[in-house]
Amino acid sequence: MAIIAENSGNGENYVPVDAGTYMARCFSMVHIGTVEMTWEGQVKHLNKVRLSWELPTELKEFKEGEGEKPYVISKEYTLSMHEKANLRKTLESWRGAPFTEDQAKAFDVTKLLGVECMLSIIHSVPKADGRTYANISSIAKLMKGSVCPEQINPRFEFSYDQPTAELLEKFESFPDFLKDKIKSTPEWKKAQMPETTEVADEDEKETDDIPF
Repeated sequence: MAIIAENSGNGENYVPVDAGTYMARCFSMVHIGTVEMTWEGQVKHLNKVRLSWELPTELKEFKEGEGEKPYVISKEYTLSMHEKANLRKTLESWRGAPFTEDQAKAFDVTKLLGVECMLSIIHSVPKADGRTYANISSIAKLMKGSVCPEQINPRFEFSYDQPTAELLEKFESFPDFLKDKIKSTPEWKKAQMPETTEVADEDEKETDDIPF
């Protein structure tokens, strides 16, 4: 499907990946939906998407008996391709080239799935809990001559035009904090009432010719 335009949950034994720069690959996209946020005293409704990357060169056995798996790191973005939007700035850094306005208006976020990059990761220690968190500070195009290992985690996409049964199955795999955020959105509430779901326009144009 087309979607036009934080960190992973941390358990008690979670150890963040070391700060540094890594080869990474985007493997997961979750369309959270429209959430209500208060910023500088103003209430805003922002359409959010959560992207996740695996670090295929950084493997660890996170749970005994399950073997080694790559570290995963995630970040949320507002689904906006305005010239000043963080998502657009991030994508232009990632692809190593600016978007034209026509490209920006038609960009499909799902094109990011499977695409490799260089991630710069820093650590932060919020005073609230004193724990160390890994955060993405910047994303860049893969260095010339570098070859990112093959994808390890399966491609994952959560979007509201998927069948209700599939949507519910994927929803149950999320941590509680993400479930709560999704449940607060009008998109989720509408998805629970199939009779209100709109039928996609048959004349919708494909945008596969838009380069990332």
